[in-house]
Amino acid sequence: MNVFVFDIETVPDVVNGRCLYGNSEEMQNLSDKDVWRVMSHYRHQETDGRTEMMRHHLQKIVAISVVLRSGEQFKVWSLGELDSAEEELIQRFFSGVDKYTPTLVSWNGGGFDLPVLHYRALLHGISSKTYWQTLGDFRFNNYLNRYHERHIDLMDMVASYQPQAYAQLNQIAIMLGLPGKLGMSGDKVWDTFLDGDIESIRNYCETDVLNTYLIFLRFELIRGRLTQTHYDQECELVRDKLNSEDKPHFKQFLEAWG
Repeated sequence: MNVFVFDIETVPDVVNGRCLYGNSEEMQNLSDKDVWRVMSHYRHQETDGRTEMMRHHLQKIVAISVVLRSGEQFKVWSLGELDSAEEELIQRFFSGVDKYTPTLVSWNGGGFDLPVLHYRALLHGISSKTYWQTLGDFRFNNYLNRYHERHIDLMDMVASYQPQAYAQLNQIAIMLGLPGKLGMSGDKVWDTFLDGDIESIRNYCETDVLNTYLIFLRFELIRGRLTQTHYDQECELVRDKLNSEDKPHFKQFLEAWG
């Protein structure tokens, strides 16, 4: 089985924000940070003060990180390059689905990551015959049906699809003895992006997918798809791979893992 664990990082789509929240000369001349303030103000009003987080279609993807487990292969990386456009990142993601027909694994991917990917693919006109397929062999097991297993949203499944039981990735990771967040969180991505530090965002995203993959291994253990021996071997494979990469954020992850 090919397993494709994924996570995205996003920032406000200020380009479309300028168009949707008053396409005036004044709006066009505002800085990106000021446009975000306008967007946040309207979002705050729209939700009666509950949140300023942008709706899914106004989330611009700046990083997609993945873990691929296929045959003897284990790999963790971020799609594209530091200067890759959003369109390229999304194209690479769906090309990977077309190539491997993997089991997608996420934490809150059904509630956030995939809807964002859907809207942004729609914006850029990016196609994937495999991902959107719901006929033939995909009729009773596809990526779009909540209760099928071509996409496993761990947060959703472990909570028995009950929103009141949802938990944060960071808390579950720490509870299981995993590193969790390492010096960064989602609410810092926007400022980091404005500073031009895409590399830090990608590194942070990679540690998130590592946490998610290791939680997935534990999930496979509790539902009997991995024996304890096999589970330990898979964890050791991750350790060996991260050690061989010789990257600072992987070393930090290993040190926190203990």
